[in-house]
Amino acid sequence: MNILVINGPNLNLLGVREPDVYGSETLIDIENWLNEQPEADSHSITWFQSNHEGELIDHLHEAMGKFESIIINPGAFTHYSYALRDAIAAVNIPTVEVHLSDINNREDFRKVSVIKDVCLDQISGLGKIGYLKGIQRLVN
Repeated sequence: MNILVINGPNLNLLGVREPDVYGSETLIDIENWLNEQPEADSHSITWFQSNHEGELIDHLHEAMGKFESIIINPGAFTHYSYALRDAIAAVNIPTVEVHLSDINNREDFRKVSVIKDVCLDQISGLGKIGYLKGIQRLVN
C-alpha cells in the first residue's frame, strides 16, 4: 500500500517546541522510527510537512491516483480549517487523523476537530505510536 503521511504547521519544530507536551523526538526521528517498524515493511510511506495550508491541500489533491491511504496530523488546522476538511473529503482516500498529544485533554479550542468527520478514525495522545496505529487502522 502507498501511504502518504502529511504533517501540518509547527511539526517541523518537534523536539524543541514544548517537549513536555510533544516529546523530545524530531519529526525525522518519528519518520525513521515508523519506517523501521514491521508494520511498515510491506508499504511505501511518503512523508510531507508544511506550515502552509494551501501546500497541504495541494498535496492532498496530488495524492489522488498515487496513494491508497493517508495519515494526517493537521496541527492547529485541525480546529478551524474547513478548506483542509473539504480537500480530505474531495480526494476520497481513506484517511486517519493523528495527534501526538491528547487534544481532548488540553485547551478547550483543541477539543474541536473539523477534520474528524471526514476521516476513518482519530488517534490522539499516543505520541509517535499514533502514526503506527494509523497504519494499522488503514491496513485493517
